[in-house]
Amino acid sequence: MPILLAESARRVDEIVADAQARGRVPSLVAGVVRAGSLAHVAGAGELPRPDPGTQYRIGSITKTMTAVLVMALRDDGVLGLDEPARRYLPGAAAGEVTLRQLLAHVGGLPREPGGTWWERAPGVDVDALVAGLGLQAPTDTTEGYHYSNLGYGLLGAVAERAAGQPWTRLLTERILEPLGLRRTSYHAAEPFARGYVVHPWHGTLREEPRHDAKAMAPAGQLWSTVEDLARWVAFLADPVPAVLRWESLAQMCAPVAISDPDAWTGGYGLGMRLWRRGERIYVGHTGSMPGYLAVLVLHRPSGTGVVAFANAYTLHGSHISELGLELLDAVLDREPAAVQPWRPGAAPPPAVEALTGRWWWMGVEYQVIWDGAARELVMCAVTEPAPVPWRFAQAGDRWRCRTGTNRGEFMVVRRSRAGAVSALEIATARFTRDPWPAM
Repeated sequence: MPILLAESARRVDEIVADAQARGRVPSLVAGVVRAGSLAHVAGAGELPRPDPGTQYRIGSITKTMTAVLVMALRDDGVLGLDEPARRYLPGAAAGEVTLRQLLAHVGGLPREPGGTWWERAPGVDVDALVAGLGLQAPTDTTEGYHYSNLGYGLLGAVAERAAGQPWTRLLTERILEPLGLRRTSYHAAEPFARGYVVHPWHGTLREEPRHDAKAMAPAGQLWSTVEDLARWVAFLADPVPAVLRWESLAQMCAPVAISDPDAWTGGYGLGMRLWRRGERIYVGHTGSMPGYLAVLVLHRPSGTGVVAFANAYTLHGSHISELGLELLDAVLDREPAAVQPWRPGAAPPPAVEALTGRWWWMGVEYQVIWDGAARELVMCAVTEPAPVPWRFAQAGDRWRCRTGTNRGEFMVVRRSRAGAVSALEIATARFTRDPWPAM
């Protein structure tokens, strides 16, 4: 199991202790994930004593799991991202808002369902949620990003109607059980931290109710532990194909909307929050429910992530997202991702080997190499390599690009009449062995 360097661990402990003291929260616990495992746990406070196996309510981190579920159903052909939500929810006053728009918070829906604040009231069923949409009709979808808890309640309802099973069962069978998230549950299970509101003047505590959100559960119902969310971080860094394809998770982490157009420091993908910190891009989510705060932040290229929970509704003087970002910065600044050693690979099949080597397009030299471990062709310019090489996975008699500027495009192998490889064609651009081919 990876562990942090002593200097890094000490700094993480200091940040957590300072945040708990200044933030005035009964308890604060954080975990650092590296190389798919929990590398360090830090905690402060006494109500309860921090423990990586204690449940806290994770709030909107639930949305990341709902989004993975929707993407998995899309991959199975059960639903389509560009279909309107009303296809699955007849009578819902949701206009032409699509599932893709709901995932990215760009559908123009209000932030909350109508009526009593859902987080501090007993939940309603799906039919009641849908029936209440008449007063909560879409606003203006041209306005761009507008965070909507309501939208994720609808996504959970869509998943139920499309798959013919309750959201809770789908979540359990398709995500929690396959990934071994045994301490992630719909309701709290002992040991769990009680959630509080802290009085601003004399520091006394009021325990908050723990209502069942029902139809709004896909937006923020779940309970989990540092140990379980560390496994979730590992999955988001390197997905298990039986749960979700790599390409689909990459799609979730690509920006759809910028949440702060003036600074471009944050945005949203399909179910994932995005943060820009200097040259690094982090993905994840924050969460809050009455009495609880949570954060999950991940640097996917290095597989380094942070999860943290507090059992109070506010972190005085800061925000839970800032805590997560500060912790992740502290680790990565001190411990950049280790350089992975090169290892020899197996020879490619003869038909694939014929595609490797030097190629030319418009006077620019490219090279194609075989990544035997990933079973992919990797292509980039020799003199001016792109920041992200093109990686092609075989798709029948073609190769489909999954990274870089040609992501989604096919590479077609052109052959002479004698059957020899004569060119590689990508989005109509023809690459040849001759740097100066005849027109």
